Amino acid sequence: MKNTKNITGIRKKLFYFRVELRVFLHFLLELIYGRITTKSFLLFLKRLLYFLSKLQHNKFVKIGKHIRLGLYIPGFPSKAFFTACRKFLTFDEKLPDSTVLVSITSACRFKCEHCYQKKDIGKDVNIESLIEVVKKLQDMGVAFFNIEGGEPFLVYNRLRKICESIDNRSEVWVNSTGDGMTLERLKELKKLNLTAVMFSMHSPYPDQFNAFMGSESAWSTMIKGVDLCHEAGIPVSFNMCLGKSDFYNGVFEKLMETSKELHAAIIQIIKPKPAGGWLESGVDQFSDEDFIHIKSFVNTYNGSKAFRDFPAISAQIIEEDRTMFGCTAGGTDRFYINAKGDLQPCEFLNISFGNIYRDNFVTIYKEMRSHFMQPGEAWLCEKYAKNILQLFNINKLKSLPLDVTLSKNIYADWDRGKQTELYAVIENSLNNKRKLQ
Repeated sequence: MKNTKNITGIRKKLFYFRVELRVFLHFLLELIYGRITTKSFLLFLKRLLYFLSKLQHNKFVKIGKHIRLGLYIPGFPSKAFFTACRKFLTFDEKLPDSTVLVSITSACRFKCEHCYQKKDIGKDVNIESLIEVVKKLQDMGVAFFNIEGGEPFLVYNRLRKICESIDNRSEVWVNSTGDGMTLERLKELKKLNLTAVMFSMHSPYPDQFNAFMGSESAWSTMIKGVDLCHEAGIPVSFNMCLGKSDFYNGVFEKLMETSKELHAAIIQIIKPKPAGGWLESGVDQFSDEDFIHIKSFVNTYNGSKAFRDFPAISAQIIEEDRTMFGCTAGGTDRFYINAKGDLQPCEFLNISFGNIYRDNFVTIYKEMRSHFMQPGEAWLCEKYAKNILQLFNINKLKSLPLDVTLSKNIYADWDRGKQTELYAVIENSLNNKRKLQ
């Protein structure tokens, strides 16, 4: 889908005001119908508008009829957008989760060196069990479903069934290499609420990309998939797992040029993580100076007039910074269900709180969230990777994530760091409400 347009400058400011006004009017009905008190309504607005203010550094992008404030924020105006907003109406317990990454299969013909599922050995979970959980999650307020594999198009019937089970209260994005993708399948999924497809592009050079993905046809498969999405009228995005050298040797700039040529709407920059295929070898260490350099790059592409026609960028090192959201794993704002049905706090954190097929989902989900009561500054996937590897080796395990018993050794007394600024402000506003009652 090539019908995308970036919202910048004065148009961005006017649009943000429009969002504030629309949110106010939309949720004013909750007050008028007596579903919330005046104090709760004012607190809700304070929390939500503070949250939205943290997104103003982003480049907003219009995709079709909707405008996105961020990668994981559903397009405005849409039913899914207001589902995401509704979480801030929760006052008596931990804020509900709004995003989930769901793997529907481990099937894949590529051999990506970094794959965080590389050690997730086992049979794909029963699809009906997964559908049941997905429906529960939507009823619990999840506004963004990110569906992946392996390669989901290799098990198209499973992919179609999952998409069929999610209505327009939520968005559905699919991560794909392009393998198994056809125009007919894309058109069918578009009718089933598919919002966008995200491809991987870790290098702008075909030979290097193929080597990274472990397939001589990876580049051509990806390009064909992108073309099919455009033909089907489905937006395209890219995720990029980049080492620190890529921000100094011209690779990042070349990737942005290529993404623009391929009419991408949004780019996600992923910092290499010591998980899965890289659990044993480890990854590049980024210095504070590296982070400053990368953030400057991203902010320039998102904010400078010279780059206004380039795709919007969502960078993990910015979103997960202590001044932003921090680590929101464990159902604080996101979590992961792997292909076997294991409930993980994050795809990069190889521990488990149970299995959706063998265990009661609500029980294990609540247990996981109880250990993630608030976001912390620490990046747990990096901080505890060596501990996970040690348990993996000592117990001579054949697959990950760690089971429930071994996982407790990781989270029983871990240090998640200080509460992040954003959620501290939200929690303080809630405490002030309680004092007034």
